[in-house]
Amino acid sequence: MATQTTFAYRPLSVDQVRAWAELYTAILVADADDDILGEDDLAEEFSEPYTDFARGSMAVYDGVAMVAYCVVYPRGTADPIHDMRQSGGVHPDYRGLGIGSQLIEWSEQAALQLHKERFADQPVTLGGASLAKNTSAGALFADHGYLPTRWFHQMTRDLSAGIPVPASPEGIEIVGFADERSDDALLIRNEAFRDHWSPSDTTPESWAFHLRLRTFRPEYSFIAYLDGEPTGLVLAHEYEAYNKAKGIRDLYIPQVATRRAGRKRGIASALLTTTLTAAKADGFDTATLDVDADSPTGAVGLYQRLEFAVRDTKIAHRKSLPA
Repeated sequence: MATQTTFAYRPLSVDQVRAWAELYTAILVADADDDILGEDDLAEEFSEPYTDFARGSMAVYDGVAMVAYCVVYPRGTADPIHDMRQSGGVHPDYRGLGIGSQLIEWSEQAALQLHKERFADQPVTLGGASLAKNTSAGALFADHGYLPTRWFHQMTRDLSAGIPVPASPEGIEIVGFADERSDDALLIRNEAFRDHWSPSDTTPESWAFHLRLRTFRPEYSFIAYLDGEPTGLVLAHEYEAYNKAKGIRDLYIPQVATRRAGRKRGIASALLTTTLTAAKADGFDTATLDVDADSPTGAVGLYQRLEFAVRDTKIAHRKSLPA
């Protein structure tokens, strides 16, 4: 373990992406975390419309080696609160030196400054996440006043197993995602999650950014219409760095959403089986998604019925900041 206590601190920038990716990978390996990202994935974060890397990020260097980082992510909306999040980590050889605590304290000050410029009249929280099995990370958050507020399961399905034949419920039409339907998809996403934990509408700017990501796979993304009204949505991504590391082809499903009027009709099940069938036909080995363990719509049960199994669990930690 390193013993040096004097380090260089500077904001993250695009020219540091390779060092960031190497550090990110070292942290994942040490923590047995499967959220694998490559250089290209991290580079795209610099185009996110609301993240201010100049003032909302910090990299810690020991000589030429990046040994820790932290990024603060503001939201595009703050109704009812500005629920900001931070992400970071310390290289396993540099843990126990207080760097993690320094970055958490820095992130709170950075978050407050960015919040005051954007949503000064709204309350603000700052959140982070840790794997449930990573008790030291959970303890670090607790030491700084963060409370564990939600648990999220990562669930995976083996696509070599049989998949139910996709069936459209009465009055439902399922169509492939297309640019001209992106506004319908955003409407579905925002309405569907307003009764979930930590609701926050996605802005058109943020939505456009996510649809431009190199990982987005429109050919495995679908929209359901109920009597002509946009009602359900499933989006799909593919992470090449993850596939390379695991030696498989995995389809990641970041969004499954159904508007209230369309719930309890089998729409989400029909959308998912359509996506899984298309992915299996094109040679994917597995499909993965994340779900709130206490989803108010019973999503965990739906995924279990479709033979998704829990692979890992993350804890969301949250702290109210003095706006």
